[in-house]
Amino acid sequence: MSTTGATADPLATLGSLPGVAESVETVRKAVDRVYGHRVMRRRSNAVTSEAALRGARGSAALSGADWALEEVRRRTDFSADAEARVVGGALRLTAEAGQLLSIWRQSPLRVLARLHLVAAASEGPETGRPRQAGEAVDEPLVELPLPDAPEVSGRLEGLADLIIAGSAAPALVTAAVVHGELLALRPFTSHNGLIARTAERIVLIGSGLDPKAVCPAEVGHAELGRAAYLAALEGYVSGTPEGVAAWIAHCGRAVELGARESTAVCEALQRGAA
Repeated sequence: MSTTGATADPLATLGSLPGVAESVETVRKAVDRVYGHRVMRRRSNAVTSEAALRGARGSAALSGADWALEEVRRRTDFSADAEARVVGGALRLTAEAGQLLSIWRQSPLRVLARLHLVAAASEGPETGRPRQAGEAVDEPLVELPLPDAPEVSGRLEGLADLIIAGSAAPALVTAAVVHGELLALRPFTSHNGLIARTAERIVLIGSGLDPKAVCPAEVGHAELGRAAYLAALEGYVSGTPEGVAAWIAHCGRAVELGARESTAVCEALQRGAA
């Protein structure tokens, strides 16, 4: 889906797609339930920390490293093999997201470049910049047609312009479009899935919908499963109103499930079991 066009606020127009308003309202209620939990008044930092860990685990699972939560919690070496590096990248990105909130609205492309540097943890010539013509992309779990470098550049600029300009669109809509665009474009040579889900997290936090980062959408995306995730992404890439609305609804359901996960964490903390 191209995010450019003649409409002054193209993101806001997506809010009128069939079913989107209902998804937005359902997400808002799910988030409000977590924030209304009594544990959030006393131990919100503990809930945030646990949500970050579970979100990183979920994001890594969608990128092919489906580790048990306790394994992620226990491990200290994330360089042993390819899966460990994916999990390490997800953990680093989750930690980095909160440091980039103030930059995102002014310079989203700078944030995306930083995310790639953090995820890759290397200093190769392709690190921290959009891919160039002829460069391969290591994203085996997303098999959609790959846009060429000029298209990537143009659409990234268009996405950045929309973010900088601001929008009246609900946070869920903006987060879903950012996530979908980055997955569709795969603008970097690696780690695009991890980066797309981190960018979604940044939008949800920075918008004020989830300011304490306790509703990890990554948990929900993983719970819904890779097949459903990729099917919804195909709908987004199709650019049809139905496909885009289905993608937004899928992202909304992921946030709901993330909120449910943190509600369970709150309950465990209340019982003294976590």
